Amino acid sequence: MTKALLLIVSLFGIISIPSASGSEALDLSPAKWIWHPSGRTLQNTFILFRKEINIEKKVKTAKGWILADSRYLFLVNGKRVQWGPAPSDPRWQEADPLDLSAYLRPGRNIVACIVCFFGTGDGTYPIGKPGFLFNVNIDGRKVVSNSGWQTRVARSWRPGAYKRWFLRALQEEFDARAFPYGWDSLSYVPDNQWYSAQEVSAGGAESSVCNSSSEYQWEIFGDPAITEIRKRSIPLMEEKFIRAEKLSGSMTLKWTGSPEEYFEMLIPNAFHAYKSATIMQNVPGPEYKIQPVGRDAVLLTFEFNEQGVGWPSFTINAPEGTIIELLVHEAHTPGKAVLINSHFNSWTRFICKEGLNRFETFDFESFRWLQLHIRNFNRAVTVSEVGMRRRVFPWRNVPEIALSNDTLQKVMNATINTLNNCAQETLVDGMARERQQYSGDGSHQMQAVFQAFGENTLPYRFINTFSQGSSLDGYFMDSWPAWDRLARTIERQMQLTGWGPILDHSIGFCFDSYHYYQYTGNKEALNEVYPRLVKFFGYLQKLLIQKESLLPAENLGMCSVYIDHEAYRKQRHKQLALNLYASAMCVNALAPLCELFNDHTLAKKVSRFGNQLLEGCIRKFWSKRQRVFIANLPWIKEEKEIRYCDRSLATAVLYKQCPGGNFMNSLEILRDCPPQMGFSYPCNAIWRLWALSENGQMGTVISDLKNRWGKMSSVWQNNTLQEFWHADTDDGSQWSHCAVAPLLMLYQGVAGAVPLTPGGQLYRIKPQPASLSHAKFSIATNSGLLGFETTGLRGNRIIRITIPRGLDIELWLDHREIISQKSQKRVSRGWKKYRIRGDGRMLTLPLKYT
Repeated sequence: MTKALLLIVSLFGIISIPSASGSEALDLSPAKWIWHPSGRTLQNTFILFRKEINIEKKVKTAKGWILADSRYLFLVNGKRVQWGPAPSDPRWQEADPLDLSAYLRPGRNIVACIVCFFGTGDGTYPIGKPGFLFNVNIDGRKVVSNSGWQTRVARSWRPGAYKRWFLRALQEEFDARAFPYGWDSLSYVPDNQWYSAQEVSAGGAESSVCNSSSEYQWEIFGDPAITEIRKRSIPLMEEKFIRAEKLSGSMTLKWTGSPEEYFEMLIPNAFHAYKSATIMQNVPGPEYKIQPVGRDAVLLTFEFNEQGVGWPSFTINAPEGTIIELLVHEAHTPGKAVLINSHFNSWTRFICKEGLNRFETFDFESFRWLQLHIRNFNRAVTVSEVGMRRRVFPWRNVPEIALSNDTLQKVMNATINTLNNCAQETLVDGMARERQQYSGDGSHQMQAVFQAFGENTLPYRFINTFSQGSSLDGYFMDSWPAWDRLARTIERQMQLTGWGPILDHSIGFCFDSYHYYQYTGNKEALNEVYPRLVKFFGYLQKLLIQKESLLPAENLGMCSVYIDHEAYRKQRHKQLALNLYASAMCVNALAPLCELFNDHTLAKKVSRFGNQLLEGCIRKFWSKRQRVFIANLPWIKEEKEIRYCDRSLATAVLYKQCPGGNFMNSLEILRDCPPQMGFSYPCNAIWRLWALSENGQMGTVISDLKNRWGKMSSVWQNNTLQEFWHADTDDGSQWSHCAVAPLLMLYQGVAGAVPLTPGGQLYRIKPQPASLSHAKFSIATNSGLLGFETTGLRGNRIIRITIPRGLDIELWLDHREIISQKSQKRVSRGWKKYRIRGDGRMLTLPLKYT
């Protein structure tokens, strides 16, 4: 069926079109994209949309779809319904489902929407055109977006406001005096500032980049032949109000210059602070009463129990014109900084109308500290209901972990909370700074999402949305969908940055795609992804330095090589790790995927290329004398030192890349961490831990989790894992970042749980509790929760495993253990394995040597 015919058919209602991705495409016609009548739209413009609906009787069902570019807040009869949409590639936007059944009532109703168009790029928004699209079926009656809606520019947010930061589009300033309160209610009477909506598309089949709205900053024109709207591929987020734990401090500020200039340009020495006794706290509530101090400002600093992601909010009773800057921060030390305005301009400005004001940011934040800078008031003001509307993914399974070691327990709790913050509609590195999904060092959280939460849809979305960042040349935009790498391509061409699309993240994405298939067995989900992986392989082939049979780590043109922040002293030292990584990917991930898609000839070609890279690494970096890969072997005489790196050593051990199977020296270096070894930052530290745990070194891993991860400041202050081994307060450090290695080491190390067959119908269990005297947790599989418990220490240990029906496990034990299960065969280096079919009952194993 052609797209034109589909469009005709769709005039009779919403239809689903098979999509190349395996998800369903939507034609929301007869709905049309609409916008405020305009010849251009400035960045950060807010538009209000409203429509009155008359309903004759009680609603049975009212379901449909909503989409906006860039973000929307939808309301019915003045009540918040939902916020969205999820970040999407502008060519393949995902529409959010709507269910208004509980919100509509017999008689007159107002459906309303606030839409913010970013205009310029954001860490979740690469590019777009303004528009609003709506299609809901109310008991057989269609209500759709068209010229019958009323629109108004919400001048309470000044159109054209500047960007907040390089990767954040919205620097929000809201003036309550200019907001048409009640606009979303029945009693409101629209004035001459309201207009009939402008229809900017003929139908609702293509994404917003194809509409005719007034985008002028990019001058883009979407191609209807390749774009489509798709159903949201993950559940809607859950929201819950969390009250601030306490007021941790208050100050009075005397400004020597303009506060506006300070917040715009960070003018130094713009104020000085002094203590004030003008704040009275009343409970319950709590409620804070603040007396005016001449022209000075008052500063209230609140803290939460842990770091979370959501919308900060507060209520204030104040005179008209009172100004509040709401500032948020991940980490703060009371007394170290006065204004917590040191985290990428994380502030929002609110200006009060007379009396009671309830303020909430339009966009969400990631924070533990919230500060209110209150100024320009001439009578007492009252502040209350300070909190956060927290947003969390609606997980299928909430992990329950009990460990005998308090520090390890705290680390695991922090890892779970970190995933709540970083794994939402996309798998991002850190919500407070970038909100961008990465492969490579960031995407191992996909495996944690599978095993801890039993969630398949979020990894599905990650695999598909990341793959959509495939460039015309074949490499992947390493942060997609996001504006970052679009901007970097301009900067790269002009030699203004060292950052280009990260080549090793493209390599990592091939692994991610393979791991996705191993966990789910869902080949259909890779239909759109696989051709892009093949295209990337073609790009890799073009990069090969023929005389070395190696990929370069320097001077790649558009791409850059990252590998790690901290493990390398020189860029050229990364060549070894890059090529071992690419070799392992070709042989262990891409070639098997080629076989899956019956590209047998290509699979052989990919494997040969991977082996060619490995041979090049051996020739250039393998020391026959030390029997180990040395990252700077070709330059030792020049540099007068030996440099190893944990990444290359771990890769070589995990994928058996050491010539002649000589991996023991590599394992010893990984275990002992001599000063000659570059040590990766937390995200990439997972590779060393994987290598150690797979080779019987869980004692070292447990010690590392306690003495390295357990000493992170963020674990104890924010209940999160920080980006680097050291993190400061009151600066740009990320205190909730996607390094979730501890959780993987619990599942894949202590329990040794990994899927052996696609879809995880056969799971390996290789218990290695080491010094843990007790651990109890469950691993989520496609067949249900696999329970694991260990009690006692080596010599007198009991392992209990509850295997759900439909799941087989391959149990690996020390060959000296005697159990009642039939042994299949010996495994290398002293392991036996047993095939056990799950029947829902608990398997109890008394063990001496484990």
